[in-house]
Amino acid sequence: MLKLRKSGERGHRKYGWLDTRHTFSFADYHDPAHVHFGNLRVINEDLIAPGAGFGTHPHADMEILSYVVSGSMEHKDSEGNGTVIRPGEIQLMSAGTGIMHSEYNHSKTEPLHLLQIWILPEARGLEPGYDQKRFDHRREPNRLCLLATRAGGEDVVGLNQDVDLYEGALNEGVKLTKTVPAGREVWLQIVSGGLELQGMEMQAGDGCGIRHEKELRFKGLTDSTFLMFDMGR
Repeated sequence: MLKLRKSGERGHRKYGWLDTRHTFSFADYHDPAHVHFGNLRVINEDLIAPGAGFGTHPHADMEILSYVVSGSMEHKDSEGNGTVIRPGEIQLMSAGTGIMHSEYNHSKTEPLHLLQIWILPEARGLEPGYDQKRFDHRREPNRLCLLATRAGGEDVVGLNQDVDLYEGALNEGVKLTKTVPAGREVWLQIVSGGLELQGMEMQAGDGCGIRHEKELRFKGLTDSTFLMFDMGR
């Protein structure tokens, strides 16, 4: 079963310094048909003006991932972490019992393009945590690159949830398959370019919820990049 979420159907808000699109209900955007998919609660695609960003604000009981498409994001939090995240890196903030943080475009001249991703944790009241890993040295064309998993690892951030997050890079005309174990569900989010999934065309910004499929079949329509969330139920 495939449930396509077209880019243009997402929630859209503009605030001068921020141009954002919401795959799922978020803030004052509410869509009863798109509140979450499994434990995946938020995918926001944000374009942030130079020097602008989100001032210090609280979070709790959420696994928050930041994936930078272009530009650089400056992060500071109440646990003492202060870093800059760039393309080829994945950042995880486990909010747990509560954390304060801010996120800004690190550049004063270039825009920031990123995906903000929220995943419901396996339990409430966990200890807050932070992780940031580079993965660009592991990227290979026409392969899946693991970014996050419950187990974590030397080059992989560790989530408090049964979710495996992959980045895929697919060249035009190339085919790729991925087996889906029984009892798993998948969300696919296209970052750039276009591809076919089970013969269905998807373009940048499109998403798709996938259930009861034993194998996923991809074909690059153009050179493309996508994120794949492989989730337990």
